[in-house]
Amino acid sequence: MIHDSAIVHADARVHESVEVGPWTLIGPGVEIGKNSIIESHVVIKGPTRMGERNHIYQFSTVGEATPDLKYRDEPTELHIGDDNVIRENVTIHRGTVQDRARTEIGDRNLLMAYVHVGHDSVVGNDTILVNNTALAGHVIVGDWAILSGYTLVHQFCKIGAHSFSGMGTSIGKDVPAFVTVAGSPAEAKTINVEGLRRRGFDETEIAELRRAFKVIYRQSLTLDIAIERLQGMVQDTPSVRILVDSLLQSQRGIVR
Repeated sequence: MIHDSAIVHADARVHESVEVGPWTLIGPGVEIGKNSIIESHVVIKGPTRMGERNHIYQFSTVGEATPDLKYRDEPTELHIGDDNVIRENVTIHRGTVQDRARTEIGDRNLLMAYVHVGHDSVVGNDTILVNNTALAGHVIVGDWAILSGYTLVHQFCKIGAHSFSGMGTSIGKDVPAFVTVAGSPAEAKTINVEGLRRRGFDETEIAELRRAFKVIYRQSLTLDIAIERLQGMVQDTPSVRILVDSLLQSQRGIVR
């Protein structure tokens, strides 16, 4: 299952069911779970731990040290879950000791060509990062978020669950859960209605999220006052609670 021209370090732990293509390099401290496919010309450096059934396409570099100037070759890690698709020329860097010392990718994510995931970033589950999306260091991406092509995310930003960014969006502040943003700099446009419908959210819940969006963005309120007004809605609508929690967790301020 490992091509003759591939180089797999003796200290790497690669399950016997893993396919490794020609001219791929797998370094020490790498662990790859069963039924994964590593195409040709891939570089995987450790410490990196990958789960099962991941598929990494050609010319990707996974688990490389960060170019952050504070990094001094400390032992940091990359963790990748199960069932991820990592397309051509993706780069994913390990963490730094200034943060959690670990970059994390969850389960069932699609990282399209030329995506970059910077050091200490956390990508949740079921996300889609479209071609040329770039996450700076310390970025957190919530479950089911979709970042369209050429989206740029500033360091320390949080991207809320079920949110959506338009093509070419530049994000410099936190994106609340369920919100669609677009532009450079990013501006909030609406609730991600189409995405929620595709995932089975009912129309009542979507209507409540739309109402919450208007409280935050259409009534000229400060964020604190908007959160106070939303507290009365969270008992009846769990999704509004998720939205409010994403507002409360914001440290950079939210995209307006």
